[in-house]
Amino acid sequence: MRTLLSRVLAGLSAALALLLAIPAAAQGFDTSARAAWVYDMTTGTVLLEKNAHEALPPASMSKLMTIYMVFEALRQGRISLDTTMPVSTKARQMGGSTMFLNEQDRPTVDELIKGVIVLSGNDACVVLAEGLAGSEEEFTRQMNARARELGLNDTRLVNASGWPAPGHVMSAADLGLLAERLIRDFPQLYTNFALKTFEYDNRAPANIHNRNPILGMGLGADGLKTGHTQEAGYGLVGSAVQNGRRVIFVLNGLGSERARAEESERIVNWAFGQFTMQTVIPKGETVAWAPVWLGESRRVALTTDDGVNVLIPAGAASGVTAEAVFDSPVEAPIAAGQRLGELVISVPGSVESRLALFAATDVARAGFMGRLQNAALRLGQRAMAAVRG
Repeated sequence: MRTLLSRVLAGLSAALALLLAIPAAAQGFDTSARAAWVYDMTTGTVLLEKNAHEALPPASMSKLMTIYMVFEALRQGRISLDTTMPVSTKARQMGGSTMFLNEQDRPTVDELIKGVIVLSGNDACVVLAEGLAGSEEEFTRQMNARARELGLNDTRLVNASGWPAPGHVMSAADLGLLAERLIRDFPQLYTNFALKTFEYDNRAPANIHNRNPILGMGLGADGLKTGHTQEAGYGLVGSAVQNGRRVIFVLNGLGSERARAEESERIVNWAFGQFTMQTVIPKGETVAWAPVWLGESRRVALTTDDGVNVLIPAGAASGVTAEAVFDSPVEAPIAAGQRLGELVISVPGSVESRLALFAATDVARAGFMGRLQNAALRLGQRAMAAVRG
C-alpha cells in the first residue's frame, strides 16, 4: 500500500533533494585531486566521488588504521593511556617523520598516540605495533583482518606507518569510512586529532606542529590526518563541523603541500555552502498510520528510526514526492520498533531513496470478541468496496 504524505510533502517540495539530486549538483565541482570522497556524516550522504574506490598508496593517511587498532585496544582494556612501551632498534631506525625515539625511551600510549597523530611519527607506529602484537608483521596482519570486518574492501596494508611499500594501498572511500568509524566509535579519544602541537621531551622543536592545514582556518575542522610520499603525492583525510553538520572528506594525489591546503579549504567551503540541512520529520514524530487487523487498536503509528534529515542543494528543483509503503492491514500482535514498511522519497529523473518505517507502539492481539468485531468490520468493508466497484 502506498500512502501519499501531503503533510510531509509540504516540507519537502519547496527544494528537497536528498542524495538523489546531489550527484547532479556535485558534477559542478571539479577537484584536481587524483581521488576524492566527500561525505555528509550527519545525513549519511555522499556529496562527491572521484576515483573513490581506486586503491592508491595512502602514505601516512593509513596511520588512521593503526590508531583505530590502538583505540580499540584501549576500549577493550588491554592497555591504558599510561601504559609504557619499549622502543626497539627497528623503531629507532625508522626514517621520515619521527618522534626521535631511542632504545632508552619508554613512551606512554598517550604520548605515542599524539606522536602518530600530530607528528606523524613512523617510529611511534612501530612501537605501538610491536607493543600490541609482538611484531609489526603480526600487527599488520591483524589490521588487514580488522579492515575487512569494517568493510574497507579496497584496503591492503603492508606496515603500520604508511611507509612506501609495494601493495600498501587504500581507497579514498575506505579512508573516509575509517574516519567516520573513528569519530563515531571513539568520541573522547577522537579529540586528539584536533591538537595543533605536541612536544615530546623537547626532542625536535621544529617538528611539533600538526601538518593538517585546515585546523587553523576557522572552518570548524577537528581532524584527521595528512599524507605525503613521492609516489602518493599529497593527501588529506579531513573533517569539519558547522551548524550541526559534520562533513568528512578525503583527497589524494595532489601535487604540492600548497595545493592540498587550498583544495581542502575549497572543498570544505563547497560542502557547507552548496548544501543546507533541514529536519523534515523530527525523531519520534508520526509519519503515517497503518490499519491493524485483529488487534486491540485499529491502527498503529509509523515512525522513522532517527527522524529524517535531508540536504537541500542550492537551486534544487521542486517536484519531490514522499510515500509510506506498507502491507495493509498489518496483522496483530505488533511490537514497538517492528519494521512495517518504508518511506519512499523520490525526485523526478532520479532513483528512489528508502527509509525504514517502524511501529511506534505495541498493539496486542484482540480477544475473541474483538477478533469477531474485526472480522465483521473487514467483511463489511469488502462488501462496500464490491458494491462501489
